[in-house]
Amino acid sequence: MPETNRPIPPQPEQQQPPPGLTRLMKPAPDHGEESYKGSGRLKGKVALITGADSGIGRAVAIAFAREGADVLISYLSEDEDAVETARWVEEAGSRALAVAGDITSESHCIALVERTVREFGGIDILVNNAAFQRTYAAIGDITEEEWDETFRTNIYAPFFLAKAAVPHMKPGASIINTTSIQSRQPSSHLLAYASTKGAVSNFTAGLAEMLAEKGIRVNAVAPGPIWTPLIPSTMPPDKTQDFGKKTLIGRAGQPAELAGAYVLLASAEGSYMTGAIIPVTGGEIMI
Repeated sequence: MPETNRPIPPQPEQQQPPPGLTRLMKPAPDHGEESYKGSGRLKGKVALITGADSGIGRAVAIAFAREGADVLISYLSEDEDAVETARWVEEAGSRALAVAGDITSESHCIALVERTVREFGGIDILVNNAAFQRTYAAIGDITEEEWDETFRTNIYAPFFLAKAAVPHMKPGASIINTTSIQSRQPSSHLLAYASTKGAVSNFTAGLAEMLAEKGIRVNAVAPGPIWTPLIPSTMPPDKTQDFGKKTLIGRAGQPAELAGAYVLLASAEGSYMTGAIIPVTGGEIMI
């Protein structure tokens, strides 16, 4: 049954240019600014989070900070949102550094890791969260350039970042990827995006096995429909209105509702988990 304190479809029809801004969304997403209470589970840790300016990334940054971690906020160009995320991290008593740039470039990914290590003294947690998607009714409408950008953002970048981060990671470190319900239940209008998320799931499993002897854990969170700026900036207005309605919960999830899964995978409580995918899907079954 839907929770009464969460927005239930229909939502206002809306659309904005990509990559989208949080303040333009109606209703506003919940990142856990008022609700998430930390308990020091990541005290002294350093995290690099991609796509941390808004949506799931912001919720994870806030949660990690309230658990004691310093956070490098990687984002594309949404300066306004990144500044807001940094403010919440610093209000939690943690250090924040926001760095803009395109993670489809391997050189930028290497620079992000090097900046994290230089500014914070190391890297304990890598969260590969940033994603690119577009909706299309026909395969003929998807250009080579768009297919390439989707793969470079969603699966090349996690590879680039993991490759750069692992030499700096110690036993007990954690890599957390964001896959999707789309990896198991692909929607035809999200063909490129769904294909990359299938790749992310396999990348997670294979990398977990590769890094096990180093004591580095690799896991993933698989969201269902989540209310973030990615939705109104990449979907037609009529699809935003009923977004999430078909889940068993009857609504889209809020970014704050995923933060706990990332904290678990980053913390000592998740030390027996590697190669795992945690579904947070509103009841959609990961088969």
